[in-house]
Amino acid sequence: MPVLTRLIPSPVVVDIRPGALDDLATVLADERISQSGRLAIAVSGGSGARLRERIAPSLPGATWYEVGGGTIDDAVRLASDMRSGHYDAVVGLGGGKIIDCAKFASARVGLPLVAVATNLAHDGLCSPVATLDNDAGRGSYGVPNPIAVVIDLDVIREAPVRYVRSGIGDVISNISAVADWELAHRVNGEKIDGLAAAMARQAGEAVLRHPGGVGDDGFLQVLAEALVLTGISMSVSGDSRPSSGACHEINHAFDLLYPKRAAAHGEQCGLGAAFAMFLRGAHEEAADMAEVLRRHGLPVLPEEIGFTVDEFVRAVEFAPETRPGRYTILEHLDLKTDQIKDNYADYVKAIGS
Repeated sequence: MPVLTRLIPSPVVVDIRPGALDDLATVLADERISQSGRLAIAVSGGSGARLRERIAPSLPGATWYEVGGGTIDDAVRLASDMRSGHYDAVVGLGGGKIIDCAKFASARVGLPLVAVATNLAHDGLCSPVATLDNDAGRGSYGVPNPIAVVIDLDVIREAPVRYVRSGIGDVISNISAVADWELAHRVNGEKIDGLAAAMARQAGEAVLRHPGGVGDDGFLQVLAEALVLTGISMSVSGDSRPSSGACHEINHAFDLLYPKRAAAHGEQCGLGAAFAMFLRGAHEEAADMAEVLRRHGLPVLPEEIGFTVDEFVRAVEFAPETRPGRYTILEHLDLKTDQIKDNYADYVKAIGS
């Protein structure tokens, strides 16, 4: 009987360490991503511009493109501007908006993408998805995985700590998302990709169980690796299922219902994950998750990010409408307003104030 295997879309290079940015040119040449140094580099006007001054001398053949924001128009404009050059690869240097614009643009012009993340706010740095604002709000666009991911932990330390906290909430929510996937399998027979589920869950558990904090290199290393693994797990499954369940539905509900007041992505996902774990009857796990989120300075109650209990209840009730066709604990229980309020009161008691 033949041995069957599959090829997993994943980066050729994952370089996570202090000082990694200074070796970018060498890494790209050694891995034959760009031996000529002809690169199109997308940066923001903020942190990206400052880093440009630092690394431009080592990349004399690069052309730099400043990206104004994270909209589909910005990404299309970037792709159009890059068509006039002859490049080996596109480099997205910055936060999530810049990398997502670079992902979309590189796919549009048929070039590999190198993601150089300047913060750890969410798992999009290595995912096959570009999330961009459009006229209808926000859309997710399928793109190839980055060919390389470079994360300089010295640069991460310079970013506001809220970005690290957001990444913590996003990756810990994997645990709830995988539990939702397993629920959909039991109830509806939805197929689970075991490898994708294992990667996403272990990424979440690694961060949840790590004793370190946001100021520790060891913890930042684990968090960065967990975010990369989560992105690859989405490539394995072919969608966002390994990392997106009720937790992300609640996050999307906050964004849609309260667009001018929404908190950071990972803050909302972490809160949503803790509440979703409680709803599925995993009360000890919910309390453990809430304790870790608190330890890292993340919210576990809606008032901690400026929402009333009634606003949170409305978000939970609306959440299933944000992802039609996705089955999570919210669709399974189909709770009404008063039931959500009662469960929330019990959740508060279970996790402590």
